Amino acid sequence: MNYCRKLFLFTSFLLTLAGPCQHLDNGLARTPPMGWLAWERFRCNTDCNNDPDNCISEALFKTMADKMAEDGWKDVGYQYVNMDDCWTAETRDSQGKIQPDPVRFPNGIKALADYVHSKGLKLGIYGDLGNLTCGGYVGTTIDKIVIDAQTFAIWEVDMLKFDGCNSNSIEKIIGYPKMSFALNATGRPIVYSCSWPAYEGGLPPHVNYTLLGNICNLWRNFDDIEDSWDKVLSIINWFGDHQNVLQPAAGPGQWNDPDMLVIGDYGLSYDQCKAQLALWAILAAPLFMSNDLRKISNEAKKLLQNKLLIFINQDHLGIQGTRIKKEQDMQVWKRSLSDLHYAVAFLNTANYGPPTTFTTNLFLLQIMHCRLGYNIYDVFTDELVGHYRADILSPCLHPHHSSIIIIIILAFDIAHYRIFETSQSATKYTVK
Repeated sequence: MNYCRKLFLFTSFLLTLAGPCQHLDNGLARTPPMGWLAWERFRCNTDCNNDPDNCISEALFKTMADKMAEDGWKDVGYQYVNMDDCWTAETRDSQGKIQPDPVRFPNGIKALADYVHSKGLKLGIYGDLGNLTCGGYVGTTIDKIVIDAQTFAIWEVDMLKFDGCNSNSIEKIIGYPKMSFALNATGRPIVYSCSWPAYEGGLPPHVNYTLLGNICNLWRNFDDIEDSWDKVLSIINWFGDHQNVLQPAAGPGQWNDPDMLVIGDYGLSYDQCKAQLALWAILAAPLFMSNDLRKISNEAKKLLQNKLLIFINQDHLGIQGTRIKKEQDMQVWKRSLSDLHYAVAFLNTANYGPPTTFTTNLFLLQIMHCRLGYNIYDVFTDELVGHYRADILSPCLHPHHSSIIIIIILAFDIAHYRIFETSQSATKYTVK
């Protein structure tokens, strides 16, 4: 009996031990969820005495909820305010229930959820399948899964990120499906984010994406992101290199998650910020920004609130895009959208030299369904580039620069979808 067959039988046996499990079927996350997440910007800062404005606390999440509601984030689709690690007390309460740190969350999680909901937003919480979280706080062992799911529902949280530090592969095989069933059993709609595949290499035979699609709404596949272009690019390349496995797994209610947006932090240039956002839109990725909304620049805010990029990301078909061309430092990514529309991103990964011109046409991009041709819009400039049939497109890209266009068939009533103002048609596509 070969290794893969043994692994399949062993997994099936362990799932039987885990108890009844059914398709998640919670009707949630039909498009990639969008929101704000604390981790990358604020990490595990619990020093509220010396750094009260930036520590993981009730006050921080209330402030971010205020900014989400006041500064246009909610209006363009960002709706989750998500806690991450380091929020719990050092121990469970006398009834074995998980509890927040009483100093940093003096009113409790239910009161925080009520506050976030009063802003028209949703609250996400963090747990970890293990005796301790990644930061060393109280985790959720297999015997505590049901009581923690019930606690989260009583608190009226709207999303759970379930991490995987300090548990082994066998515990994950049992624990992740069990939490899915436990959340379903509460009757409360809670989006379920699983970190399971990231701990098992992200690929078969150790990762079963059919099973994941049945138990999770989204899942982390690969390494944690960091506030650096090298890490962002490594994630982009990994998703391109393994797209034959990853792309079929994604769709409404079940999303690959390349991790947070670090736009508005310290590590990326403006062009690199554009590149991350463009590729996350093409990948139909969850859009969880991790930044300080009190201090974000107008430039970063404008990028993150780009309505056409969000329109692409949230397309209801939920088809994850793929890399269709990789030629030295140039990559071309394409995503099929509703109504025979397409989004195409050009990415220059070089870290040296002058801007590079990449020449292509609609035939090479495999976009030839409409004989009348297509209108092409530059997503970042909100401009109509022009009308194309077999014409040459020549995007000019700086190093570390991405350009994204949306291609819309002429025959369709594009006024129905126009969510930005257009300028005069251009005859050549050039990004400056």
